[in-house]
Amino acid sequence: MSLLSTTLLAFSMSTDAFAAAIGKGATLEHPRFREALRTGLLFGVIEGTTPLIGWVLGYGASRYIVNWDHWVIFAILLLLGGRMILAGLTASEPMVTSASPRRHNWWLLAATAVATSIDALAVGIGLAFIDDINILVTALAIGLATTLMATIGVMLGKRLGALIGRRAELLGGLILIGIGTFILFDHLGIW
Repeated sequence: MSLLSTTLLAFSMSTDAFAAAIGKGATLEHPRFREALRTGLLFGVIEGTTPLIGWVLGYGASRYIVNWDHWVIFAILLLLGGRMILAGLTASEPMVTSASPRRHNWWLLAATAVATSIDALAVGIGLAFIDDINILVTALAIGLATTLMATIGVMLGKRLGALIGRRAELLGGLILIGIGTFILFDHLGIW
């Protein structure tokens, strides 16, 4: 994968964490950078680890489906991208909180990070079918992009609320579908 593809993949994988972080930031009384960074690091580590797990799972299965692996990659990215687009188009319900905390519960943040990283696990499975990929570099890029985006999301959350989060999901979904289409066309020799 090229540097551009890896970068686009990394930032598209971080959009769901970005949207969740905006929601987390919106519920904090006064988001501080330390809390935003704590959230960003947690999301980044989990989001960077899940593609590695997915890649190991996919690599074990890759020899069995080598002749149609590009269709598997395309289908996974199409489904994930479509889910993200639907999430971006669906209006979320406003959050109601009685009192805004100064920081979030660690376990609640970890559960949210795991929930937003399931798509990265699926992408990791799909990446196992690509010959010219360095999964460690790709997973590191996803983790770093997620750390950055989640940290920014918490800091922006109080001001921007769910508006930007939904648009980020929409853009991330379109990018995933674009990457899947490019891989499919490249394997089929269309371009």
